[in-house]
Amino acid sequence: MSQLDFNNVANQIRAWSKELGFDALGITDPDLTRHETHLQQWLDSRHQGEMEYMARHGMKRARPEELVPGTVRIISVRMNYLPPAARSPHEVLRQGSLGYVSRYALGRDYHKLMRHRLQKLARRIEELVGPYDYRAFVDSAPVLEKALAEKSGLGWIGKHSNLLSREAGSWFFLGELFTNLPLPIDNPVTEHCGRCTACIDICPTQAIIAPYQVDARRCISYLTIELRGPIPLEFRSQIGNRIYGCDDCQLVCPWNRFAQTTALNDFSARHGLDAPSLIDLFNWDEQTFLRNMEGSAIRRIGHETWLRNIAVALGNAPSSPEIIAALDKRIPDVSPMVQEHIRWALDQHGSTVLE
Repeated sequence: MSQLDFNNVANQIRAWSKELGFDALGITDPDLTRHETHLQQWLDSRHQGEMEYMARHGMKRARPEELVPGTVRIISVRMNYLPPAARSPHEVLRQGSLGYVSRYALGRDYHKLMRHRLQKLARRIEELVGPYDYRAFVDSAPVLEKALAEKSGLGWIGKHSNLLSREAGSWFFLGELFTNLPLPIDNPVTEHCGRCTACIDICPTQAIIAPYQVDARRCISYLTIELRGPIPLEFRSQIGNRIYGCDDCQLVCPWNRFAQTTALNDFSARHGLDAPSLIDLFNWDEQTFLRNMEGSAIRRIGHETWLRNIAVALGNAPSSPEIIAALDKRIPDVSPMVQEHIRWALDQHGSTVLE
């Protein structure tokens, strides 16, 4: 291996990554020292909410060489996910009787898809260089993926804390290969947010408490995906019809004028989730939910959380006899936690539970 030309190896890796459906690739070293202070301050402020896994591994998240001993390089990849044929997000958000699902979750779960392709890339590298150490990650371990992607030149972290690219906006997934190969390192790009505060200004719950600082406890994505208990009353009205995640900070970002749609059918909307009827979704029983969400990232939140989220959205929807009937019908069949959200929703429509 010592006789290999690692510049040529890196060029070959980039070519293979394109063949495997990745839209960009960058290479960096594992030094994330400058990110440790930011991470510790975020954790000390309890901005992670109930996401205890964010603190469980201490600073290992910012020290890749501790997570995978022997790591000298990280190969970061990005993959576009915005489906070209989906209904306009703005249209869905304007129609309160429809449910808004974050665009990343409209199709198949990206975790397995990307990890499988990273494993293919790793095996091709092995055929070229011989046995070497590597490990693939796609949201599957304590990894500061955005910091690594920024350092590897795939973009810069914007004021909303998402990675931004001048060529591709922010509608993409990230994945990593940790490796012991001494590959040449790419240079970071410069930051281009300037004075823009569009993402901060648009956030429905003011979760972006300062540039580059997100309090997850206020974030709609956290409230509808990570939080398992009751959604705090102060945020329910602001959630609107967002039933899984929130894309507002991306929708308003000027750099997403350059966003690229995905070429993969796997990320196309399934079961009409790009513009679904809230009442139709609320009528799904648990078996229907599990069947329709097979292979979807949404399945992880479970049927109870799904109903909780939709109950809130129905409370925010334009009043109609159909909505009130749908809410009332569900009361006997759901948990006390969901019942409480249904009662809140009915109260928004000036109605009470029918006996």
